[in-house]
Amino acid sequence: NTEFALDLASFICQIAAMAASPKTTTTDSFSEIATVRIELLDTDPLIWREVEVPTSTTLKVLHDIIQLTIGWAGYHLWEFTIAKQRYGEALEDDWGREPPLDAMKVRLRDVLAPRRTKIDYMYDFGDGWEHRLTVSKVRQGVAGVAYPRYVGGEWNGPPEDCGGTHGFYDCLAAQSDPKHPRHEEISRWLGEYEPDEININAIGVGLGHLAARRNAAAKRLAKKKPDAKS
Repeated sequence: NTEFALDLASFICQIAAMAASPKTTTTDSFSEIATVRIELLDTDPLIWREVEVPTSTTLKVLHDIIQLTIGWAGYHLWEFTIAKQRYGEALEDDWGREPPLDAMKVRLRDVLAPRRTKIDYMYDFGDGWEHRLTVSKVRQGVAGVAYPRYVGGEWNGPPEDCGGTHGFYDCLAAQSDPKHPRHEEISRWLGEYEPDEININAIGVGLGHLAARRNAAAKRLAKKKPDAKS
């Protein structure tokens, strides 16, 4: 698709630019990974995930990883803030604000601090789900391992459109109390939702699709001969 073509083209351009440097090889750059801890703020007990992510990943794909691992459905607007700079989708109208930088054109490695990097991520400007990402342990990935890779986490992500953190916990209280006036209504709305269960299979399938796209890009890069003029 168009997004993937732009993503691949951008990566190829960056690889060509690095070709003149003896310190960084194409293989090293593409196989470098980092540990990313994702925390959904103001949740108690804390809802969190940990993933291993290639540093060549665009911020747009990092958004996809957050959505997959927390369990969001992608219905709403989103935005990263890193060192006071905003990154997101290119919008025609950003309500009078300075538009964010295009997250599809920026890679994780472009925004990393020397040792540890803090990233703020907002999903659904109405409900206001604030996430804090901590990126650390930048290193070479293990040969033969597919990335991005799920490492661990605790507690199910909230359902969409439940009214933010306060609305989420109000729903759980109503669900757990048969005497609550909204018990039946909320129980029907939540359906089979279980706050202490993470859908590991769905996360694995989703991250597997992202890893397959990355592997396809790696194969294309391996076939591409360096341009002598680069």
